[in-house]
Amino acid sequence: MVKAVVGANWGDEGKGKITDTLAEKADIIIRFQGGANAGHTIVNEYGKFALHTLPSGVFYDHTTSIIGNGVALNIPILFNEIKSIVDKGVPMPKILVSDRCQIVMPYHVLLDQYEEERLGGKSFGSTKSGIAPFYSDKYAKIGFQVSELFDDELLEEKVERVCEMKNILFEHMYKKPAMDPKELLATLHEYRDMVAPYVTDVSLFLNKAIKEGKTILLEGQLGTLKDPDHGIYPMVTSSSTLAAYGAIGAGIPPYEIKQIVTVVKAYSSAVGAGAFVSEIFGDEADELRRRGGDGGEYGATTGRPRRMGWFDCVASKYGCRLQGTTDVAFTVLDVLGYLDEIPVCVGYDVDGEVTTEFPVTRLLEKSKPVLKTLPGWKCDIRGIKNYEDLPENCRNYIEFVEEQIGYPITMVSNGPGRHDIIYRESKLSK
Repeated sequence: MVKAVVGANWGDEGKGKITDTLAEKADIIIRFQGGANAGHTIVNEYGKFALHTLPSGVFYDHTTSIIGNGVALNIPILFNEIKSIVDKGVPMPKILVSDRCQIVMPYHVLLDQYEEERLGGKSFGSTKSGIAPFYSDKYAKIGFQVSELFDDELLEEKVERVCEMKNILFEHMYKKPAMDPKELLATLHEYRDMVAPYVTDVSLFLNKAIKEGKTILLEGQLGTLKDPDHGIYPMVTSSSTLAAYGAIGAGIPPYEIKQIVTVVKAYSSAVGAGAFVSEIFGDEADELRRRGGDGGEYGATTGRPRRMGWFDCVASKYGCRLQGTTDVAFTVLDVLGYLDEIPVCVGYDVDGEVTTEFPVTRLLEKSKPVLKTLPGWKCDIRGIKNYEDLPENCRNYIEFVEEQIGYPITMVSNGPGRHDIIYRESKLSK
C-alpha cells in the first residue's frame, strides 16, 4: 500500500514527525520533490534532528530510504546528513538514489544567492539553496541527471557547454568570476564516487515492492500553499508540493496512492514572504513563536523566526482539497494550552465580501481575516493517549476545525515525540 504524507499550508506543519511515526509500520520511505531548502524536525530516542534531504523514516533499521527522481539532490548535503545521524548513534540507513534524479550544481547555489542579492527588497525570500535555478535548468533541459555522472565523454562535453552559457550570466549580469569547466568536472567526479553505491532504477524497485505488498510512504516537502500552480504564486517553491506529484516524483502509477495524510498545524506558521491572512504580530506572535514546536518556531533549514498566525480554516480546507486528503493529522495542539481564548480564521473579507473559499494571490493580498473565538482549555495535554481524556474545550476545538475544513482529523499530535499521537475515529471518515 502506498501512503502520502503532505502539508496543507505553507510548510512547517510537522510532516517529519508524522512520517517518522508512520514509518514504524512501513517498509520504504521516499522523498519525491524539493531539495535541501526546507527541513523536517524529528525527535526520537537518538535525539533531535533536522533533516533536509533524507526521508524522515531513516531512523528505523527495517526501512529503505529513497531519494526519488523528483528531488533536487545536493549530493554533499545528503552525505553530510548521513554522517551527522550515524555520528549520533543511528545505524547506517539503507539508502537508494534514483538514477533519474537530478543534481543541484554548485553554480545553482551561487545563482540563487546572486539573484536574491540583485533583487534586493523585491526578493522572493529564497533559502538560497539553489532550488529555483535547479528546477529552471531541469525544465530548460540543461540539468544533470545522476546517471550522466557515469558517462565521462557526455559529462565533459556537457560541462563545457553549460559553463559557457552560465559564465555569460556570472560575468555580465552579476559581475562575478567565471567558472572553470575543469574544476566543475573534478567536483562532479567527486559526486559520482560518493553516490555510486546507492544509485539504482528506483521506479523498477518500487514496482517490485508494490507487487510484493510492501508499505510505501511518500514524503512531501512544504505544503499546498507553496505549490507553483495552486499556491500563493509567485511566493512559492519550484516543484509541486501535492500528493498527486508523488506518483511522478517517485515513478509509480497514480492509482497506487491509497491514503493521503495531510498534516495541518493547530495554529499557523510560515517561513518566507507571501500572503498570510491570519498572521499575528508583536507580543502575541512572540509568545506563540516561543512556545511553539519543540524549542520554538524557527525554520529547520534557515533558523529564521517563523511568521505566526491563528488557525486558518479557509487555507486549510483548500490545502486539504488540493491534496486529495483521506486523513488529517492535526499537530502541535499542546502548544495552545496557555491561551484563555483561541481565535480561529473562519473566512476572508475581500473588499467587504466574506468568502470561505481560498482566492487567487491578487485577492489574497487584500483579504482580511474573519475570526471566531473559542474558549481555551488552560492545561497541559502532553501525555494523554485517548481522545476522550482530552479536556472538553480541547475536543471542541478539534471538532470545530474538522467541521470547518470538512476532512476527517484521525491523528492528533500532542507532543514532539513519535508516540505523542492520539488516534481518533472521525464522523467524516468514509
